[in-house]
Amino acid sequence: MRALAIAATGMNAQQTNVEVIANNIANINTTGFKRARAEFTDLLYQVERAQGVAARGGQGVVPEGAQLGLGTRLAAIRNLHIQGTLNQTGNKLDLALNGEGWFQVQGPGGEILYTRDGAFNTNGDGQLVTLDGLLVDPAITMPANTSEVIVNESGQVFARVGGAADLEELGQLTLATFANNAGLAAQGGNLFRETIASGAPTAGVPGDEGYATLQQGYLEDSNVDPVKEISELISAQRAYEMNSKVISAADEMASVVSKGIR
Repeated sequence: MRALAIAATGMNAQQTNVEVIANNIANINTTGFKRARAEFTDLLYQVERAQGVAARGGQGVVPEGAQLGLGTRLAAIRNLHIQGTLNQTGNKLDLALNGEGWFQVQGPGGEILYTRDGAFNTNGDGQLVTLDGLLVDPAITMPANTSEVIVNESGQVFARVGGAADLEELGQLTLATFANNAGLAAQGGNLFRETIASGAPTAGVPGDEGYATLQQGYLEDSNVDPVKEISELISAQRAYEMNSKVISAADEMASVVSKGIR
């Protein structure tokens, strides 16, 4: 009975949907996290009667056919790159992006990776790094006796060395943008890698047209809405239960037939 297989695809789809929602909720406090949404498409259709063919006797054509859908399948898990709210931390090395763009960091193999997580720190050499110790690109190095760090909205980094009256410019932070943010490949650790689907990165200066501005002393919160996630979780649970009822009904119908045969 085809209903068993069709409903099974529905249960599998809703299980995946719940897993995506669970990941969203798990990362509700992850800096710069972007919620994901499972996208589904219908499977192939079994044609019982084609539409548009000549009717019996050649009088006109069949206006409507009979096509039976065979279920659903996962098409994509889309990350929704919507701006999260900015949360003030007071830490001068915390940087938030307000708008489009990605920080660039050097991965373990020297590959450039991208992140919205601006919770930076300095390593033993005074270099600006992520919480996992990855170097920010372009490199910024703080002098040993830095007493104050200032990063303006355009990404220029200044430091007050010792008790000097004048600020010393340390470098310029740049951002990268992509034609298709959803095409970036998640690497874990709040990092993404470019792919053919995302397109090549375009580097620019914060504050330029099409690029975010930097907010020092802030971090971008996750864009997960707990109310929305709970609502979608309930909806997915109900859909899973309905598919399971279809399987139970189809199984009962099949048992009636088997008993009749015996």
